Amino acid sequence: MPEHAVVIGAGLGGLAAASLLAGKGYKVTVYEKNSTPGGKMQQVTASGYRFDTGPSLFTMPFILEKLFVECGKNMGDYLEIKEPEPLCRYFYPDNVIFDNHADRKRSMNEIKKFAPEDAEAYSSFLDRSEDLYNRTADAFLFNPLYGLRDIRHLKLLDFLDIDAFSTVSDKVDHHFKSDYLRQFFKRFTTYNGSSPFRAPATLNVIPHVELNQGGYYVLGGLYKIAEAMQTLATEMGVEFHFDEEVQSIDHSGKKAVGVTLISGKTDPCDLLIANSDATDTIINLLPEKALGRRKRERQKAIEPSCSGFVMMLGCNRRWEKLKHHNIFFSGDYRQEFEDIFSHKRMPVDPTIYIANTSFTDQGHAPKNSSNLFILVNAPYVADGQNWDKIRSEYSRFLINELEKRGLDGLTDSVEYSELIAPDDFLKRYGSNRGSIYGTSSNGKFAAFLRPRNKLRNIENLYLVGGSTHPGGGIPLVIQSAFNAIELLRRENDV
Repeated sequence: MPEHAVVIGAGLGGLAAASLLAGKGYKVTVYEKNSTPGGKMQQVTASGYRFDTGPSLFTMPFILEKLFVECGKNMGDYLEIKEPEPLCRYFYPDNVIFDNHADRKRSMNEIKKFAPEDAEAYSSFLDRSEDLYNRTADAFLFNPLYGLRDIRHLKLLDFLDIDAFSTVSDKVDHHFKSDYLRQFFKRFTTYNGSSPFRAPATLNVIPHVELNQGGYYVLGGLYKIAEAMQTLATEMGVEFHFDEEVQSIDHSGKKAVGVTLISGKTDPCDLLIANSDATDTIINLLPEKALGRRKRERQKAIEPSCSGFVMMLGCNRRWEKLKHHNIFFSGDYRQEFEDIFSHKRMPVDPTIYIANTSFTDQGHAPKNSSNLFILVNAPYVADGQNWDKIRSEYSRFLINELEKRGLDGLTDSVEYSELIAPDDFLKRYGSNRGSIYGTSSNGKFAAFLRPRNKLRNIENLYLVGGSTHPGGGIPLVIQSAFNAIELLRRENDV
């Protein structure tokens, strides 16, 4: 009889781990508290409009491709991807517009129009970003970083040359002369929910992932990834139970031995994969006797990443100035992150991201209409916030602000709207204080100290997802599953 594995959560990490385990002969059962797979990657369809509610950019597709190959499948049979052109359009407060292209020379020619002094610096910075990737990827991304065997081959010189002792902001300011390029390159830190003014400059590796390796879109919407991964898992024999929430992890001695559902049902297992938020798993799902008080207190003290304030607007008009990806920069980037992380409030002068997928997928909105997914970085849930009041006030503020920034007639064009605030992320997904990416990287080594993919001192329990090592975002979440399976292989080899 095959060994039984239970996976808590059908987010991308759980879906990937389930498929890999099924491929190794396990009988796999997935319990998901919500009615659909994908975790924070979801979709909304209403009134003729379609929105992705989670990630809007797909990078490092070779990691997802590896998952399909490991399961004997071809990703191309499930998904069709393309690279938007331009990659993104940036709007600055002084009305400068920067179309950023996958072709580096085209981007440099664009930069020569408004910051000629930084055109060559753009290229050299991307070269440095690639060098950081080459020094860190094998050591810190594709490596579980769990034991001595994972660090004994690390090169000291490489470690000393990954800019861990400077901030993203300091390195960017040193490299560029214009405020345009400084703000442009500081924004990539938000991809893991951190502040460029606090996070280590090692995170300047992120521009390489998008601008050198490529940023992609999945035709039909990025939720197609979650659907394809569930289809893959089902084909591998995985059994799914939706609308069934795990209440606790059953524990005996030093072993995780099963789960108990909210309904009272129990499911014993030989192996447990938790795709639930790592902090929620440690503090709420595991019984107190399983982990010491100190471990729990340390986990509670870790600073969460930022959250997001999302508006989905179905608008009965189009704006020629909007491309697929659009960013409207704030006038004071430092103050924006002070508002979010120091004051725990919505930024007074926000940077506003808009995904307008109807630019590429015309079926995502009625004819001559637009589906605008609007995202502003937001604080995680903290005392003193009234999200019902913030929802009402800040949504009106954002619409007015976008009209000031060039989206004329936005207010009158809206015929469908839906909001997602940080407290919704907390309620729907159990994410740590409503954060999107688990823990922040606002410290010299915080990016390297995420919860590992196996809990020490507890047998049979592995952790996957964006709140674990190596981090958030589609490719790294899938990589967390590969890391967990590698640690399982080591256990079995012993």
